Amino acid sequence: MATFGKATFNFARYAAARPTYPRQLFDFVFKYHERARGAKWDLAVDLGCGTGQATVELTPFKRVMGVDPSAGMLEKARGYAAQAGVSGETQIEFVQSAAEDLPFLPDGSTDLIIAAQAAHWFDWAKAWPEVARVLRKHGSAAFWGYSEFRLSNFPNLTPLISDYVNGKDPEASLGPHWQQPGRSILDSHLLHVPRATDILPDKFTDWEHVFFTGTHYPDLPEAQTQPVILRKRMTWDDLHAYFRTFSSLHTFLERNSHERDRADGDIADRFLAQLKRETGEPEHIDIEWPMAIMMVRRT
Repeated sequence: MATFGKATFNFARYAAARPTYPRQLFDFVFKYHERARGAKWDLAVDLGCGTGQATVELTPFKRVMGVDPSAGMLEKARGYAAQAGVSGETQIEFVQSAAEDLPFLPDGSTDLIIAAQAAHWFDWAKAWPEVARVLRKHGSAAFWGYSEFRLSNFPNLTPLISDYVNGKDPEASLGPHWQQPGRSILDSHLLHVPRATDILPDKFTDWEHVFFTGTHYPDLPEAQTQPVILRKRMTWDDLHAYFRTFSSLHTFLERNSHERDRADGDIADRFLAQLKRETGEPEHIDIEWPMAIMMVRRT
């Protein structure tokens, strides 16, 4: 994604403010993987690994590799992995590369491939063939992403959040400033990603698409929908820091430099103040993110 390659992007803020994936999510992925006949646990690869939050959770595997096109992200990922104190039995390394081109991985060398909050940027016409090439027979792939946040205890404020995050007014909303088509793919819960079993039916099987969205999106298939699992209790300062990680805000402020001089703050400051007024400003605020995951297996 172009924003992450800019010198002005704050990688440390991004790493600190983003939600952390729950153990329940990784257990869900590992159980899918272990159901495969002859499942192996030698090498797992995290594509678009960012700051490494998901990479360090792949410890059931002997070797783990984080892959990202951004040198800045990889620098933070290495630091995050060192701080996380991953078990010495698991070797972790990081490689700068795009998800669609993995020449450092031999054919059939990888047991599990994941992507956390990155798959909406992939070129799937190239990514699926490359995933098929590097996955071992019966190896697994799991790609997930979360969409527009929700206030757990204030569902009435969802329209206000949507107007801010995805509205159409370029001067009053971040909507027109997201990089596309990535954002729309994310907000559609990855439904616009072509299925691997449709693109390469002779190489992939056992496609699953699950929505951890609770009641937020009643139009999604009920049989594939489960309760929300990605949650975080935040202070207002935490929430403000999270707002500052939005790539669309970064772009909005580049396009509207006068915003920084406003006495009442920029668009993110004003939105936070509005949420405080609407909620009565409790000491903490509970945030949840609807999330979707796609899983598939190599034949």
